[in-house]
This record gives sequence, C-alpha cells and structure tokens, in this order.
Amino acid sequence: MLGFLLRLLPFWVREPLLIAVGSVLGVRIMYLAVHDHDRVAAGLGVVFLVFTAIRVYAVIRALRARRNPSVQAQVQTVAQAQAVTEPRPGPDTPEKEPNAWGQAIAAVAVFGALAAALWLGPRVLPSDDSTPQPASCSDGEHGELPKAYKEKPQPVTGEELCKALNRPDLAKLLGTPAETATTASGTSNTAPLTDGKVAQPEAEVTFDTYTVNVSATYNELSTDQYVKLMKFGDAEDTKTLTVLGRPAVFSSDHTMKIEIDLGSGGSGGPVEQGPLARTLSVALDRSDRGGYYEITVWSTSGALPNDSVLLGIAEKVLPTIPERPVR
Repeated sequence: MLGFLLRLLPFWVREPLLIAVGSVLGVRIMYLAVHDHDRVAAGLGVVFLVFTAIRVYAVIRALRARRNPSVQAQVQTVAQAQAVTEPRPGPDTPEKEPNAWGQAIAAVAVFGALAAALWLGPRVLPSDDSTPQPASCSDGEHGELPKAYKEKPQPVTGEELCKALNRPDLAKLLGTPAETATTASGTSNTAPLTDGKVAQPEAEVTFDTYTVNVSATYNELSTDQYVKLMKFGDAEDTKTLTVLGRPAVFSSDHTMKIEIDLGSGGSGGPVEQGPLARTLSVALDRSDRGGYYEITVWSTSGALPNDSVLLGIAEKVLPTIPERPVR
C-alpha cells in the first residue's frame, strides 16, 4: 500500500522524501551498528545509504536535464523508446491526466503514515535499553498507622524516610557510584517493649555492596543517656561527636542472621550472629530533648565503609527529613 502511494507522488515530491527518509534511517542504523558492533545492522545501514545515493544521483540527473536541453532531449528519447514497449491506449480511449488532488492527498497520506510510525515506534517496539533502573520506594502498607503516629507532633512515616534516603547520589556517597539500588522500602513501626506507644519508622535501601538503613525513634532518651546504655550492651568502638550541630555517637554491633527452612516439616534454624554493622546515632534536635535518628550501614561480606561515609550520608539525608521533634 505504501509503495502504491509513493508511485502516485510526483517525481519532485517522491524523490526528496525518499532521500530524507533513507538518509535518516541509514545514518541511525549505522550509528547503532557501530555502537553495538552489529555487522548485520551495518550491512542494512549500507543498503539504506546506497539506496539514498542512487536517489540523489537520479535527482541530480533530472536537474541537469532541465537545465541542459540536449540532455533533456536524450531523456525524452529514452522515455519514448520505453513507451514503445508498453501497450498504447486505443484510439477511442482518451489519456487520463494526472489528478492533482489525488497526488496531494497521497502525499499527505504518506507523510501522515511516516509521522505515525515515528510517533508510535518507541511505544510499540520493545526498548533495547537493558540498563537496570534504580529501585523506587515501595508504597508499603496503606492501612491505618499505629496510634503513636497520630499524636502531636506527628512522627515521620517510613515512606517519608525512604524518600529521603533513596537519593540519586546515595551510591556515590557510599563510594560505589557505579551501583544501582536493588530494593528500597519503608515501614512505620513502633519501638519494641513500648506497648506501641513509641513510634519507630525506618527505611532501607540495598545495593550490591552495602545496605543502608535509617530509622527514627521518638522517645525521651537523650544522647548522653543512650551512650550510657551502649556501655551496658554489646556496642563496640563508640565515639561521640557533633553532627549538624546535634549530639551524635558512632557505634558498631553485629547484625542477626536468621535462616528459615520452607521445606515440609522443617523449622527455622537458630539465630546466628551476622556481619558487623556501623551505626551513626544523631539527636532529633540541637537541644537533645529526646529521640534520635540512626543511620546504619553493613554488607554481607563484612566490609564497612569509613566513618566519613556515614557522616556524608547524615549531612545529606537528615536535612531532607521533615523536622518533627519529640514532644
């Protein structure tokens, strides 16, 4: 159908159109062939370019024929010789003049078909981009939040923490700029052993090398009190400092490793000690009236980034979290 419409077009409409389409497709296919090292695509691109070159040559000859009467006479002689081999209309059959309206409509139809193909092509054809896309924050539960999140001032939710943590430059802050986040999630939990009265939202973003977790605990525990509790716990390598003008403390502790057997009649294995994690705890506000954020980083290999990495994450992420200090 498209070829029939092209044949209906006048020479000075059809040939420039074929040259434009052939050159664009030829150059594009050759670029993709060089980029992907595809010999088949390179051959197809050469075919389009050769086809375009032939059309350009035909247009140049036609222009020369119009300017040079002797060449035009030769072209007409060749056309007459070709016409001898074609059946001539009978004496009573009048020759049909080309329909100008039909040619105009055909030209519009061809241009419309090409425009539609260019517009629908990227939407219909599968994309050849295999680059993994970064994970977006999951919606999480849209159910009713725990009662602790309804008290004034309202704590941030896990979804808000996830949006603050899942930054485009998070991998660069971790020192692994080539990696892409594989999972990102946020939950609106409450702190254990508080009977649901203390909000403790958290968010987590996972990369191939590191996993980053950010949580907020809305209790009345100051940083000094928290450091004293660490001394009675298993926290290692503690170090106090100031971050964004707020009291803060570094600490290290092992994560927990839990194995779950989903086989018939099987039971989960014992809780084991997981890889070491590094945590930076920062007070919710400068006055340290209670509550804190915690930024924790760990990896399955046990490797940990420098403390400066956690400081960089805190300085970028914490200012983007809505400030809702503990009551």
